[in-house]
Amino acid sequence: MSVKQLSVFAENKSGSLCEVTSILSETKINIRAFSVADTDKYGVIRMIVDDPRKAAYALSEAGKIVNVTDVVGVQITDETGGLDILLKTLAANGINVEYLYAFVSTAANAADVVIRVSDNGATEKILTEAGYTLISDIDIGKK
Repeated sequence: MSVKQLSVFAENKSGSLCEVTSILSETKINIRAFSVADTDKYGVIRMIVDDPRKAAYALSEAGKIVNVTDVVGVQITDETGGLDILLKTLAANGINVEYLYAFVSTAANAADVVIRVSDNGATEKILTEAGYTLISDIDIGKK
């Protein structure tokens, strides 16, 4: 039950983010979560969208370098320490988190977290056994 994440590589210059968001807006793609990591010359725009296949196609057609990756989506309690408890659960089970970002959930008192790990299957099993609710592309598209 993974989530498709788009990673778009863009020059670190004025207007690069706007080019990406304009392509998605014109294609009627809703961005659900967005994260940017940069270096001096390039940035990686990571995002969760409501239609990953359509978004990847539109961005590629516009000449953008796009990579689609499976990541783990999980819902946590939106309260002090919610993320800490999640991370302690993963650490206790030997799961290394490469990166993560969160976005607002439509569920009451909840936040959604996107996690990049080396083994999605093992991570999903650990989280499910610990009582977490996993989210999928279908869940994200409904929000």
